[in-house]
Amino acid sequence: MAEKENKYPENVSGKYYVDDQCIDCDLCRETAPANFTRNEDGGYTYVSKQPDSPEEEGLCKEAMEGCPVEAIGDDGE
Repeated sequence: MAEKENKYPENVSGKYYVDDQCIDCDLCRETAPANFTRNEDGGYTYVSKQPDSPEEEGLCKEAMEGCPVEAIGDDGE
């Protein structure tokens, strides 16, 4: 389970975030490309845009549920 205190600083403020458990598998970027971006230097993903439509919300939730290491969190904000 993702932990808010371990989230990457690049995450934009809001409900979803990615923490330091990310293994850079690309699943979230493929599932919700408008919301997740890769940090090329660090080799991990972060939330670059919070969802602003029901479709994006659904894709972010799908990415979170599919994350193999549970690195995507939802703090309910």
